[in-house]
Amino acid sequence: MKKTWLPQTIAFAALTTGILSGCSASPASSDGKLNVVTTFYPMYEFTKQVAGEHANVIALIPAGAEPHDWEPSAKDMKKIKEANVFVYNGIVEGWVDKALQSAGNDQRVVVEASNGITLMEGLPEEEEEEGHKDEAAHKEAEGGKVLDPHVWLDPVLAQKEVDTIAAGLAQADPAHKDDYRKNADAYIAKLQALDTSFRTSLASVKHKEFITQHAAFGYLAKEYGLTQVPIAGLSPEEEPAPDKMADIIQFAKQNQVKTIFFETLVDPKVATTIAKEINAKTDVLNPIEGLTDKEMKNNLDYLAVMTSNLEALKKALNE
Repeated sequence: MKKTWLPQTIAFAALTTGILSGCSASPASSDGKLNVVTTFYPMYEFTKQVAGEHANVIALIPAGAEPHDWEPSAKDMKKIKEANVFVYNGIVEGWVDKALQSAGNDQRVVVEASNGITLMEGLPEEEEEEGHKDEAAHKEAEGGKVLDPHVWLDPVLAQKEVDTIAAGLAQADPAHKDDYRKNADAYIAKLQALDTSFRTSLASVKHKEFITQHAAFGYLAKEYGLTQVPIAGLSPEEEPAPDKMADIIQFAKQNQVKTIFFETLVDPKVATTIAKEINAKTDVLNPIEGLTDKEMKNNLDYLAVMTSNLEALKKALNE
């Protein structure tokens, strides 16, 4: 994917020099606030926390929708065109480059939140995936490599994404750059506390391996010394081959795995099948690609869901 942003380490003093994507844009909404369009839930939550009272922040991908296969409608394209700031993660949203070209706006600031983060390659069996336009596009762009986009699930890398978003908002609205920095620092402090909780809770677990519905937790596993064993690849709806299923079942038996993790936005039938085969239970490990309506009604947010993920991991790895 075309990189439109320099790494998040750019100093705020350099934000007005034009080295970032887009020119400085004045707030265009009737209430004088920035119009900020984000792609899916983590980008929305991070941006909202940084923007505070100075922006109207929306997410294009609705609650309960799986973002890997989502594409914008004509109505969505209008929102993208009129945005002062557009925030996306990268890789997940394979439609972004074409959408930004079609919805041209020279004043719009484009923020690729994962820019500046070293991305992991997908596992070898994932590199043969076909049929998903986002991974296919990046496979071609990166010379055959499929890159893992799920950086937001690592609380340390999430801090870097928040920094990058703060820089983008300051570029679009220099008058409030100090507020954006202050808000970003406050949220980063919460992410640092979350990181400490993960690091402390997972340091002495009995087992290090966990089986997941799809390969969303590679960055988290690497950060905390765990091993993710995914049933499917980077795309959650990928159907594993019979031999892959057999390998997973054998691994689970050999390592006495007693919990198979699934996720809320995808049919858990494969995870359930494996759990029944080895007489294990299932539990939720949420990749936070989008919250369900129930989660939204219960006022859950990124921090709450990640804390729930930590509790689920801690329980499963100590069985």
